[in-house]
Amino acid sequence: VLAESNPARYGFVWRWFDEVYILLDLLLQQQYLSRCSASFSENFYGLKRVAIGDSKQQSLASAGLPKKQHWKSLLLLVLVPYLKGKLEKLVSSLREEDEYSIHPPSSSWKRFYRAFLAAYPFVNMAWEGWFLIQQLCYILGEAQHHSPMLRLAGVRLVRLTADDIQALEKKFAVAAPSQPHSIKTQVRSALKKALGGIAFSLSTGLSVSVFFLQFLDWWYSSENQETIKSLTALPTPPPPVHLDHGADSALLPKLKTMCPLCHKIRANATVLSTSGYVFCYRCVYNYVKTHQRCPVTGYATELQHLVKLYSPES
Repeated sequence: VLAESNPARYGFVWRWFDEVYILLDLLLQQQYLSRCSASFSENFYGLKRVAIGDSKQQSLASAGLPKKQHWKSLLLLVLVPYLKGKLEKLVSSLREEDEYSIHPPSSSWKRFYRAFLAAYPFVNMAWEGWFLIQQLCYILGEAQHHSPMLRLAGVRLVRLTADDIQALEKKFAVAAPSQPHSIKTQVRSALKKALGGIAFSLSTGLSVSVFFLQFLDWWYSSENQETIKSLTALPTPPPPVHLDHGADSALLPKLKTMCPLCHKIRANATVLSTSGYVFCYRCVYNYVKTHQRCPVTGYATELQHLVKLYSPES
């Protein structure tokens, strides 16, 4: 919301979205692993993580995981999805550069990333097949884990018991402090109570937000296409006015077939899905790759928002 409302000031939030997201996800998963011995989604469905060697006498969920399993679980929950998403974006950008012959002149680098693009589908197939085989073994009762990530973390999932629920309720309850002996102890106790209250409020609010997001997903699903069509049938608003006419800002030409950047007849017409303006592919590719915004409106834009236009004759 900040990046779209004021891209000049808050555009960095859009550019560093993955990093901001992984930081918040790290704090969230750390809180739930230390308090409930489970990730946020696992705790939401009444599950907890138990060390593989802790089968005879399971510890309570409020006790947390052993340090080794705790840090393994945290890294696999947060770091692996982040790296996988970055790798997919890298492959997408390399494929686009290879398709339109926009790549460094070095022939050795060109051979390297073409070999990488050729090998990536097989690596991805092996990764997804590993997960599929693990899930099939779990369904057939041949494995204790439905995901290889749990096996690498050295844990398995079990349901919360009545003792676990009672222990969690006692842990989340803010206990009355004993008589403090100094102002430092009073301040520390007050901060601990405040942080405990904030953590409990966030956990409750996130649970409610899950239902709200599910409702939004249903509202904008294919079952409500009539609502979406009624919204898209509204008249098109006028184009936004570029508020910052700097030295590198593009001005709209008089002829619609000209590119606003090079002021020549467009070659390989490409539209920005964030603003709707059409440019030459090379012009807008280099501009967006450098500035990460629309040349006319200043809206935050990435390379994935470039859409090539094809004439009916082609």
